[in-house]
Amino acid sequence: MLLSPQIPQKNWLRKAMPDFWKVNTMKTEVIKAEKDGDYGIEKAAELLKKGEVVAIPTETVYGLAANAFDEKAVEKIFIAKGRPSDNPLIVHISELSQWSELVESIPENALALAQAFWPGPLTIILKKSSLIPRRTSGGLDTVGVRMPMHPTARAIIRAAGVPLAAPSANNSGKPSTTTAEHCLHDLDGKIPLIIDSGECSVGVESTVITLVTDVPRVLRPGGISVEMLSEVLGEVEVDDAVLNRLAEGAVAASPGMKYKHYSPSAGVSLVKGSFESFRSFVEAQKEKNILALVFEGEGEKLNVPFIEYGRENDGASQAKRLFSALRSIDETDAKLVYARFPEKDGVGLAVLNRLVRAAAFNIIEL
Repeated sequence: MLLSPQIPQKNWLRKAMPDFWKVNTMKTEVIKAEKDGDYGIEKAAELLKKGEVVAIPTETVYGLAANAFDEKAVEKIFIAKGRPSDNPLIVHISELSQWSELVESIPENALALAQAFWPGPLTIILKKSSLIPRRTSGGLDTVGVRMPMHPTARAIIRAAGVPLAAPSANNSGKPSTTTAEHCLHDLDGKIPLIIDSGECSVGVESTVITLVTDVPRVLRPGGISVEMLSEVLGEVEVDDAVLNRLAEGAVAASPGMKYKHYSPSAGVSLVKGSFESFRSFVEAQKEKNILALVFEGEGEKLNVPFIEYGRENDGASQAKRLFSALRSIDETDAKLVYARFPEKDGVGLAVLNRLVRAAAFNIIEL
Protein backbone atom coordinates (compact mmCIF):
# COMPACT_ATOMS: atom_id res chain seq x y z
CA MET A 1 0.00 0.00 0.00
CA LEU A 2 1.33 3.49 -0.86
CA LEU A 3 1.75 5.72 2.17
CA SER A 4 1.22 9.46 2.49
CA PRO A 5 3.73 11.64 0.57
CA GLN A 6 4.12 13.66 3.78
CA ILE A 7 6.02 10.76 5.43
CA PRO A 8 9.72 11.66 4.91
CA GLN A 9 11.04 8.11 5.14
CA LYS A 10 9.26 7.33 1.86
CA ASN A 11 11.63 9.49 -0.24
CA TRP A 12 13.00 6.27 -1.73
CA LEU A 13 9.61 5.67 -3.38
CA ARG A 14 9.73 9.02 -5.14
CA LYS A 15 13.15 8.15 -6.51
CA ALA A 16 12.22 4.60 -7.51
CA MET A 17 8.94 5.53 -9.22
CA PRO A 18 9.16 9.23 -10.25
CA ASP A 19 6.52 9.07 -12.98
CA PHE A 20 4.02 7.26 -10.76
CA TRP A 21 4.63 9.66 -7.89
CA LYS A 22 4.21 12.70 -10.13
CA VAL A 23 0.89 11.69 -11.67
CA ASN A 24 -0.57 10.71 -8.31
CA THR A 25 0.28 13.92 -6.38
CA MET A 26 -0.71 16.52 -9.02
CA LYS A 27 -3.46 19.04 -8.37
CA THR A 28 -6.17 18.83 -11.06
CA GLU A 29 -7.95 22.05 -11.97
CA VAL A 30 -11.36 22.15 -13.74
CA ILE A 31 -12.10 25.25 -15.82
CA LYS A 32 -15.20 25.99 -17.88
CA ALA A 33 -14.39 27.22 -21.40
CA GLU A 34 -16.09 27.28 -24.78
CA LYS A 35 -14.50 29.66 -27.28
CA ASP A 36 -11.30 31.35 -28.47
CA GLY A 37 -9.99 33.79 -25.89
CA ASP A 38 -11.55 32.10 -22.87
CA TYR A 39 -9.10 31.77 -19.99
CA GLY A 40 -9.41 27.99 -19.97
CA ILE A 41 -8.46 27.76 -23.66
CA GLU A 42 -5.32 29.79 -23.09
CA LYS A 43 -4.45 27.82 -19.95
CA ALA A 44 -4.86 24.52 -21.80
CA ALA A 45 -2.72 25.72 -24.70
CA GLU A 46 0.01 26.90 -22.31
CA LEU A 47 0.17 23.50 -20.63
CA LEU A 48 0.12 21.62 -23.93
CA LYS A 49 2.99 23.73 -25.26
CA LYS A 50 4.98 22.77 -22.13
CA GLY A 51 4.49 19.05 -22.82
CA GLU A 52 1.65 18.46 -20.37
CA VAL A 53 -1.62 16.57 -20.88
CA VAL A 54 -5.08 18.16 -20.65
CA ALA A 55 -8.57 16.65 -20.73
CA ILE A 56 -10.61 18.42 -23.40
CA PRO A 57 -14.21 18.11 -24.61
CA THR A 58 -15.14 16.84 -28.06
CA GLU A 59 -18.53 16.00 -29.51
CA THR A 60 -17.81 12.26 -29.06
CA VAL A 61 -16.23 11.85 -25.60
CA TYR A 62 -13.74 13.85 -23.54
CA GLY A 63 -10.19 13.33 -24.76
CA LEU A 64 -6.86 13.26 -22.91
CA ALA A 65 -4.76 15.48 -25.14
CA ALA A 66 -1.03 16.02 -25.67
CA ASN A 67 1.20 17.35 -28.44
CA ALA A 68 1.11 14.56 -31.04
CA PHE A 69 4.70 15.30 -32.10
CA ASP A 70 6.16 15.11 -28.57
CA GLU A 71 6.88 11.52 -27.49
CA LYS A 72 7.49 12.50 -23.87
CA ALA A 73 4.15 14.32 -23.72
CA VAL A 74 2.38 11.39 -25.36
CA GLU A 75 3.96 9.05 -22.82
CA LYS A 76 2.15 11.00 -20.09
CA ILE A 77 -1.17 10.01 -21.70
CA PHE A 78 -0.29 6.32 -21.36
CA ILE A 79 0.85 6.78 -17.75
CA ALA A 80 -2.24 8.76 -16.67
CA LYS A 81 -4.66 6.28 -18.28
CA GLY A 82 -2.75 3.08 -17.59
CA ARG A 83 -3.07 2.45 -21.33
CA PRO A 84 -1.39 -0.50 -23.10
CA SER A 85 1.55 0.73 -25.18
CA ASP A 86 0.45 -0.98 -28.43
CA ASN A 87 -2.92 0.81 -28.48
CA PRO A 88 -2.62 3.59 -31.12
CA LEU A 89 -3.77 7.17 -30.52
CA ILE A 90 -5.92 9.34 -32.79
CA VAL A 91 -4.50 12.71 -33.85
CA HIS A 92 -6.87 15.70 -33.81
CA ILE A 93 -6.56 18.74 -36.08
CA SER A 94 -8.43 22.05 -36.27
CA GLU A 95 -7.90 22.84 -39.98
CA LEU A 96 -7.78 20.67 -43.10
CA SER A 97 -4.39 22.17 -44.00
CA GLN A 98 -2.80 20.41 -41.00
CA TRP A 99 -3.61 16.96 -42.38
CA SER A 100 -1.02 16.76 -45.15
CA GLU A 101 2.00 16.94 -42.82
CA LEU A 102 0.71 14.01 -40.77
CA VAL A 103 0.36 11.46 -43.61
CA GLU A 104 2.31 10.31 -46.65
CA SER A 105 -0.45 11.35 -49.03
CA ILE A 106 -4.17 12.09 -49.10
CA PRO A 107 -5.99 10.00 -51.73
CA GLU A 108 -9.19 11.15 -53.39
CA ASN A 109 -11.43 8.88 -51.31
CA ALA A 110 -9.96 10.31 -48.10
CA LEU A 111 -10.57 13.85 -49.28
CA ALA A 112 -14.15 12.92 -50.22
CA LEU A 113 -14.75 11.62 -46.68
CA ALA A 114 -13.27 14.75 -45.14
CA GLN A 115 -15.43 16.98 -47.30
CA ALA A 116 -18.53 14.99 -46.33
CA PHE A 117 -17.96 14.48 -42.59
CA TRP A 118 -15.34 16.90 -41.24
CA PRO A 119 -15.53 18.51 -38.84
CA GLY A 120 -17.24 15.57 -37.20
CA PRO A 121 -16.94 12.16 -35.50
CA LEU A 122 -14.93 10.37 -38.20
CA THR A 123 -11.31 9.20 -37.98
CA ILE A 124 -9.50 8.37 -41.23
CA ILE A 125 -6.48 6.04 -41.16
CA LEU A 126 -3.70 6.53 -43.74
CA LYS A 127 0.04 5.83 -43.91
CA LYS A 128 1.74 8.16 -41.44
CA SER A 129 4.46 10.68 -42.19
CA SER A 130 7.84 10.72 -40.46
CA LEU A 131 6.59 13.50 -38.15
CA ILE A 132 4.34 11.10 -36.24
CA PRO A 133 6.32 9.31 -33.50
CA ARG A 134 5.87 5.57 -33.13
CA ARG A 135 4.64 6.18 -29.58
CA THR A 136 1.71 8.14 -30.99
CA SER A 137 0.87 5.52 -33.63
CA GLY A 138 1.24 2.56 -31.26
CA GLY A 139 4.19 1.29 -33.28
CA LEU A 140 2.18 1.18 -36.53
CA ASP A 141 3.11 2.72 -39.88
CA THR A 142 -0.35 4.30 -40.06
CA VAL A 143 -2.10 7.09 -38.19
CA GLY A 144 -5.73 7.96 -37.60
CA VAL A 145 -6.64 11.62 -37.96
CA ARG A 146 -9.87 13.50 -37.33
CA MET A 147 -11.15 17.07 -37.14
CA PRO A 148 -13.57 17.35 -34.21
CA MET A 149 -16.82 19.26 -34.56
CA HIS A 150 -16.69 20.62 -31.02
CA PRO A 151 -15.70 24.34 -31.12
CA THR A 152 -13.83 24.14 -27.81
CA ALA A 153 -11.67 21.27 -29.04
CA ARG A 154 -10.75 23.13 -32.21
CA ALA A 155 -10.07 26.34 -30.27
CA ILE A 156 -7.63 24.48 -28.01
CA ILE A 157 -5.86 22.87 -31.00
CA ARG A 158 -5.52 26.29 -32.66
CA ALA A 159 -4.21 27.91 -29.48
CA ALA A 160 -1.73 25.07 -28.87
CA GLY A 161 -0.45 25.39 -32.43
CA VAL A 162 0.04 21.64 -32.91
CA PRO A 163 -2.13 18.58 -33.66
CA LEU A 164 -3.20 16.80 -30.48
CA ALA A 165 -3.08 13.07 -29.79
CA ALA A 166 -6.13 12.33 -27.66
CA PRO A 167 -7.66 9.01 -26.59
CA SER A 168 -10.66 9.05 -24.26
CA ALA A 169 -10.00 10.78 -20.93
CA ASN A 170 -10.65 7.84 -18.62
CA ASN A 171 -8.91 5.00 -16.83
CA SER A 172 -8.03 2.43 -19.47
CA GLY A 173 -10.66 -0.28 -19.82
CA LYS A 174 -13.38 1.67 -17.99
CA PRO A 175 -16.36 3.44 -19.62
CA SER A 176 -15.33 6.56 -21.53
CA THR A 177 -16.04 10.01 -20.16
CA THR A 178 -18.81 12.26 -21.52
CA THR A 179 -18.70 14.96 -18.80
CA ALA A 180 -15.95 16.82 -16.96
CA GLU A 181 -17.20 15.18 -13.75
CA HIS A 182 -16.45 11.76 -15.24
CA CYS A 183 -12.92 12.94 -16.13
CA LEU A 184 -12.31 14.22 -12.62
CA HIS A 185 -13.51 10.93 -11.13
CA ASP A 186 -10.95 8.94 -13.14
CA LEU A 187 -8.04 11.36 -13.48
CA ASP A 188 -8.06 13.58 -10.40
CA GLY A 189 -4.47 14.00 -9.23
CA LYS A 190 -3.08 12.51 -12.45
CA ILE A 191 -3.37 15.48 -14.86
CA PRO A 192 -3.12 19.26 -14.34
CA LEU A 193 -6.28 20.47 -16.11
CA ILE A 194 -9.75 19.47 -17.32
CA ILE A 195 -11.65 21.82 -19.64
CA ASP A 196 -15.38 21.66 -18.93
CA SER A 197 -17.76 22.38 -21.83
CA GLY A 198 -20.70 20.30 -20.64
CA GLU A 199 -21.97 16.93 -21.85
CA CYS A 200 -20.77 15.45 -25.14
CA SER A 201 -23.44 15.42 -27.85
CA VAL A 202 -22.60 12.11 -29.60
CA GLY A 203 -21.54 10.09 -26.55
CA VAL A 204 -19.37 7.37 -28.14
CA GLU A 205 -15.96 7.60 -29.75
CA SER A 206 -15.53 8.46 -33.43
CA THR A 207 -16.04 6.05 -36.29
CA VAL A 208 -12.64 4.77 -37.47
CA ILE A 209 -12.17 3.81 -41.13
CA THR A 210 -8.93 2.65 -42.70
CA LEU A 211 -8.12 3.47 -46.31
CA VAL A 212 -4.90 1.45 -46.47
CA THR A 213 -6.79 -1.76 -47.29
CA ASP A 214 -7.97 -2.74 -50.77
CA VAL A 215 -11.55 -1.95 -49.72
CA PRO A 216 -12.21 0.78 -47.13
CA ARG A 217 -12.84 -0.93 -43.80
CA VAL A 218 -14.57 0.26 -40.64
CA LEU A 219 -12.46 -0.73 -37.61
CA ARG A 220 -14.63 0.98 -35.00
CA PRO A 221 -18.21 2.17 -35.57
CA GLY A 222 -19.37 5.51 -34.21
CA GLY A 223 -21.59 8.48 -34.94
CA ILE A 224 -20.92 8.26 -38.69
CA SER A 225 -22.63 5.04 -39.72
CA VAL A 226 -21.49 2.44 -42.25
CA GLU A 227 -24.49 3.40 -44.38
CA MET A 228 -23.37 7.05 -44.45
CA LEU A 229 -19.82 6.06 -45.41
CA SER A 230 -21.13 3.82 -48.21
CA GLU A 231 -22.99 6.76 -49.74
CA VAL A 232 -19.62 8.49 -50.27
CA LEU A 233 -17.30 5.56 -50.98
CA GLY A 234 -19.50 2.83 -52.40
CA GLU A 235 -18.24 -0.50 -51.06
CA VAL A 236 -17.27 -0.44 -47.38
CA GLU A 237 -16.32 -3.46 -45.26
CA VAL A 238 -16.85 -3.86 -41.53
CA ASP A 239 -13.93 -5.51 -39.77
CA ASP A 240 -14.75 -8.82 -38.08
CA ALA A 241 -13.27 -7.46 -34.82
CA VAL A 242 -16.06 -4.87 -34.55
CA LEU A 243 -18.32 -7.49 -32.96
CA ASN A 244 -15.86 -10.32 -32.28
CA ARG A 245 -12.57 -10.86 -30.49
CA LEU A 246 -9.51 -9.75 -32.38
CA ALA A 247 -7.86 -12.81 -33.95
CA GLU A 248 -4.97 -14.36 -32.02
CA GLY A 249 -1.76 -12.52 -32.90
CA ALA A 250 -3.53 -9.85 -34.97
CA VAL A 251 -2.40 -6.24 -34.66
CA ALA A 252 -4.91 -3.66 -33.39
CA ALA A 253 -4.99 -1.03 -36.15
CA SER A 254 -7.42 1.18 -34.23
CA PRO A 255 -8.26 2.04 -30.63
CA GLY A 256 -10.99 -0.16 -29.17
CA MET A 257 -10.13 -3.36 -31.05
CA LYS A 258 -7.83 -5.47 -28.91
CA TYR A 259 -8.70 -5.10 -25.25
CA LYS A 260 -11.72 -5.41 -23.01
CA HIS A 261 -13.14 -1.88 -22.90
CA TYR A 262 -15.85 0.29 -21.41
CA SER A 263 -16.46 -2.06 -18.48
CA PRO A 264 -18.01 -1.28 -15.09
CA SER A 265 -16.87 -3.25 -12.05
CA ALA A 266 -19.89 -5.58 -12.25
CA GLY A 267 -19.94 -8.46 -14.72
CA VAL A 268 -21.99 -7.65 -17.83
CA SER A 269 -23.90 -10.02 -20.11
CA LEU A 270 -25.70 -9.00 -23.29
CA VAL A 271 -29.10 -10.65 -23.63
CA LYS A 272 -30.52 -11.08 -27.13
CA GLY A 273 -34.29 -11.47 -27.46
CA SER A 274 -37.63 -9.68 -27.12
CA PHE A 275 -38.37 -7.57 -24.05
CA GLU A 276 -40.87 -10.16 -22.86
CA SER A 277 -38.26 -12.94 -22.98
CA PHE A 278 -35.68 -10.61 -21.39
CA ARG A 279 -38.06 -9.79 -18.52
CA SER A 280 -38.80 -13.45 -17.88
CA PHE A 281 -35.10 -14.25 -17.94
CA VAL A 282 -33.88 -11.56 -15.53
CA GLU A 283 -36.76 -12.04 -13.08
CA ALA A 284 -35.99 -15.78 -12.94
CA GLN A 285 -32.38 -15.16 -11.86
CA LYS A 286 -31.67 -16.30 -8.30
CA GLU A 287 -28.48 -14.31 -7.77
CA LYS A 288 -28.56 -11.30 -5.52
CA ASN A 289 -27.36 -7.87 -6.64
CA ILE A 290 -28.40 -8.11 -10.29
CA LEU A 291 -29.29 -5.11 -12.42
CA ALA A 292 -30.99 -4.71 -15.81
CA LEU A 293 -29.64 -2.28 -18.42
CA VAL A 294 -32.70 -1.55 -20.55
CA PHE A 295 -34.27 0.90 -22.96
CA GLU A 296 -36.32 3.93 -22.00
CA GLY A 297 -39.69 3.06 -20.45
CA GLU A 298 -38.84 -0.62 -19.89
CA GLY A 299 -37.48 -0.37 -16.38
CA GLU A 300 -40.82 0.32 -14.73
CA LYS A 301 -42.10 -3.00 -16.12
CA LEU A 302 -39.42 -4.99 -14.27
CA ASN A 303 -39.23 -6.29 -10.71
CA VAL A 304 -35.44 -5.91 -10.54
CA PRO A 305 -33.24 -2.79 -10.24
CA PHE A 306 -32.58 -1.14 -13.60
CA ILE A 307 -30.80 1.63 -15.49
CA GLU A 308 -32.07 2.89 -18.84
CA TYR A 309 -29.72 3.89 -21.66
CA GLY A 310 -31.78 5.33 -24.53
CA ARG A 311 -34.83 4.61 -26.65
CA GLU A 312 -35.31 1.25 -28.35
CA ASN A 313 -34.36 1.30 -32.04
CA ASP A 314 -32.78 4.76 -31.61
CA GLY A 315 -29.02 4.29 -31.80
CA ALA A 316 -28.24 8.01 -31.39
CA SER A 317 -30.09 8.30 -28.08
CA GLN A 318 -28.54 5.04 -26.85
CA ALA A 319 -25.05 6.26 -27.78
CA LYS A 320 -25.49 9.55 -25.94
CA ARG A 321 -26.53 7.84 -22.69
CA LEU A 322 -24.55 4.58 -22.83
CA PHE A 323 -21.34 5.55 -21.02
CA SER A 324 -23.17 7.50 -18.32
CA ALA A 325 -25.35 4.44 -17.77
CA LEU A 326 -22.35 2.11 -17.55
CA ARG A 327 -20.69 4.48 -15.07
CA SER A 328 -23.87 4.62 -12.99
CA ILE A 329 -23.63 0.86 -12.47
CA ASP A 330 -20.59 1.44 -10.26
CA GLU A 331 -22.75 3.60 -7.99
CA THR A 332 -24.94 0.57 -7.20
CA ASP A 333 -24.23 -2.70 -5.40
CA ALA A 334 -24.81 -4.69 -8.60
CA LYS A 335 -22.54 -7.69 -9.18
CA LEU A 336 -24.20 -8.92 -12.40
CA VAL A 337 -25.71 -6.78 -15.16
CA TYR A 338 -27.98 -8.06 -17.92
CA ALA A 339 -28.17 -5.65 -20.86
CA ARG A 340 -30.73 -5.41 -23.64
CA PHE A 341 -29.29 -6.09 -27.09
CA PRO A 342 -29.41 -3.03 -29.43
CA GLU A 343 -30.11 -3.08 -33.16
CA LYS A 344 -27.12 -3.29 -35.50
CA ASP A 345 -28.35 -0.64 -37.94
CA GLY A 346 -26.89 2.88 -38.14
CA VAL A 347 -25.38 4.21 -34.92
CA GLY A 348 -26.78 1.13 -33.16
CA LEU A 349 -23.73 -0.77 -34.43
CA ALA A 350 -21.50 1.58 -32.40
CA VAL A 351 -23.59 0.95 -29.28
CA LEU A 352 -23.47 -2.81 -29.82
CA ASN A 353 -19.69 -2.66 -30.35
CA ARG A 354 -19.20 -0.96 -26.97
CA LEU A 355 -21.60 -3.28 -25.15
CA VAL A 356 -20.00 -6.40 -26.63
CA ARG A 357 -16.65 -5.29 -25.23
CA ALA A 358 -18.10 -4.15 -21.91
CA ALA A 359 -19.53 -7.67 -21.63
CA ALA A 360 -16.22 -9.27 -22.69
CA PHE A 361 -18.16 -10.96 -25.52
CA ASN A 362 -20.54 -12.74 -23.14
CA ILE A 363 -23.82 -12.93 -25.08
CA ILE A 364 -26.93 -14.86 -24.01
CA GLU A 365 -29.41 -15.73 -26.78
CA LEU A 366 -32.96 -16.39 -25.60
